[in-house]
Parts: sequence; C-alpha cells; structure tokens
Amino acid sequence: MALAGKVAVITGASRGIGRECALTLAKAGCDIVVAAKSVTDTPNLPGTIFQVAQEVKALGKRSIAIQVDVRDEKSVEAMVDKTIAEFGRLDILINNAGALWWKKLEDTPMKRYDLINGVNSRGTFVCTQKCLPHMKKNGWGHIINMSPPLNAAMLNGKIAYSISKFGMTLQAHGLAQELGGTGIACNALWPATAVESYATLNFGLGGPSVWRKASIIADSVEMICKEDPKTFTGHALIDEDYMRSRGITDFSKYQCVPGSEPPRLVDISPGEWERGFARDAPKAKL
Repeated sequence: MALAGKVAVITGASRGIGRECALTLAKAGCDIVVAAKSVTDTPNLPGTIFQVAQEVKALGKRSIAIQVDVRDEKSVEAMVDKTIAEFGRLDILINNAGALWWKKLEDTPMKRYDLINGVNSRGTFVCTQKCLPHMKKNGWGHIINMSPPLNAAMLNGKIAYSISKFGMTLQAHGLAQELGGTGIACNALWPATAVESYATLNFGLGGPSVWRKASIIADSVEMICKEDPKTFTGHALIDEDYMRSRGITDFSKYQCVPGSEPPRLVDISPGEWERGFARDAPKAKL
C-alpha cells in the first residue's frame, strides 16, 4: 500500500528512533509532523525537532516541527490542531515518545513513577485519543505504539517501566477491538535486541556490539504502515520476527558493529501476535 500523500505524526522525533522513523516515512512519501519536547541541544541529548524537520524537507517532503509535552492534554490538542491547519489531514501516529527507568520498585520514587507513566502509557492514550477523530474522517489510519509484548520476564527490576509500557500494548490490543471496521489499525512494536540510541547510551545499556541500528525499527514501521489497516491490527510485534514473516532474512545491515550479531532480548512467534504474550529468550548481557 503506497504512503504517498499520507501525513504522519511522530512523537519523540527529535533524535534516535523517532528521527529514523521520520526520515524513513518521508522517503516513503509521507509528509511529517516532527513532535517532541526538545527544542534545544544538550550535551547528552543532541538533536531538535527543527533539525529533523529540515532533514525531512531536504528529502522533498513537507514537514513542521511542533514542541509537545505528551503529558499535557492541551499541548497534545495544540499539536493536532497545528497538524490539521498545516496539512488538512492526519493518517499515521507513531507513539514513540518515551521515558526510560530500569530500577526496582524500592528504588523508584513516586515522582519518577508518575513521570514514566505520564509519558509512556498516559501520553500514548492522549495522543491517540486526539488523533483518532481525524483518522476516522479519512476512513484509514495506522497507529503504532513503541511497546513490548506482554512478558512477565520483563518485570524483574523494571516494574514501574513495564507497567507503563505494557499499558501501551494493552491500548493496541483494545483499540483493535474498538476500531474494528473503521479502517484504522493499532499495533505495538518492539525491538528484538537493544537498539542504538542516546537512551541506551546514557543509561549504560551495553555497547555497540549488542545494539542494532535504529533503522530496523524505522523500516518495520514503514512496512506496518503499508499493511492493510482493516486486517492487520491488534498485534504486539517484534521487529525481526515481523520482518522475517514478510520474507526478510538478512539483518546484517542493522548491526552497529559489522559481523557482530546482537543477542535477542525478547522472542515471540507470528502465531502469538494476536495474544501478544512473549516467551522467554536468552537475554543480552547489558
């Protein structure tokens, strides 16, 4: 399914996975709304929405940069209003904005708990809620939540984070039921391995030999958006497994260190997509 002329809103798009998704969807023909909280460079988090919007424009597509705090309902409403004012439509939403916190329950202050749930689960809920009416007008839409299959093995040492991410996955499963027959799909997507980003770098989550490039997520996003939204919905997908189901077998181009294949963090078979429950897989040494 061609994406030319579609308008994609991508949150958390100032760098990393969000930026890769913006550029990949632009190359596929989409106009792009680059949305994120960051508007200035910092030493640990370089990149801004304005820089990414310029990169999209350099590819020949229209783009606007919008500062948004996904925890703030009014801020999200303003983002959607600006999108419609500029493009007149909204077709794709990539809920990529995220907050990372890999700590035990006892080591999680409530302020931090509220932050990660506000950004991840609640932020996804608000963005989806505000974008849906415009997708319904088109009778077509793809929503992708960056969240994992439901997997109890993920909970250990990451309870607060897992709650926030599983909430995003549950939204994908639930929306697939609520939106049946509307032509709007909602799926969850998660990497099989650690992915290169400033988050993994700043949190000390291994090194390049156990990372894949963010482009594997972006390529998966493009492929999902080309699926028929009437039938391909409600899945909790792992990037590699999904791509293999579509005939891709060589993943070497995604290696951060050529010749070094990162270990898998999570595993799920195509037959388990509908349930969205992962089975245990060997864990990377991070």
